[in-house]
Amino acid sequence: MVSILLRHLAVAGILLYSGAAFAADTYQANLGPMPLDASNRINMLGRGDATATLDSKTLTVSGTFAGLPSPATAAHLIVGAAIGVPGTEALELTVAQAASGSFSGKLTLNAKQAAAFRTGRLYVQIDSQKAPTGNLWGWLLPQHVDAPPGVPQQGPWFLPQLDTPSR
Repeated sequence: MVSILLRHLAVAGILLYSGAAFAADTYQANLGPMPLDASNRINMLGRGDATATLDSKTLTVSGTFAGLPSPATAAHLIVGAAIGVPGTEALELTVAQAASGSFSGKLTLNAKQAAAFRTGRLYVQIDSQKAPTGNLWGWLLPQHVDAPPGVPQQGPWFLPQLDTPSR
């Protein structure tokens, strides 16, 4: 009797754990200015957001941005070494050549890129005329609730380094 119960619990656990692996993974990013210093602060302004969904090997990305001090020139997905660490391998996105607009892309990821996406090491970067090596950036992380500006976060906080799957 106990062994039958344990088998049923094991099967239920496997089904619960593996269910998420078969569903499309949806992530989000809040885009903000790249690292600032006194010399580049005036050229790195604006905000944006992005969502990305990985279904099998196909990553679909879309987002908006506003408030750039000059028109956008390019948008990329970049693989970083960790959350918050800049990377070099870039995948190109389509972006509106304007100070405010949208960007998007549909890409087929290889195994390394898909693993980077699932572990929060893939980020969006938007370049502009006055900041050609990056104006806005934001790491794609599992969907989570953000408190609005000036409002204290209620309930559990999203900690990407702890809540990002390691798969």
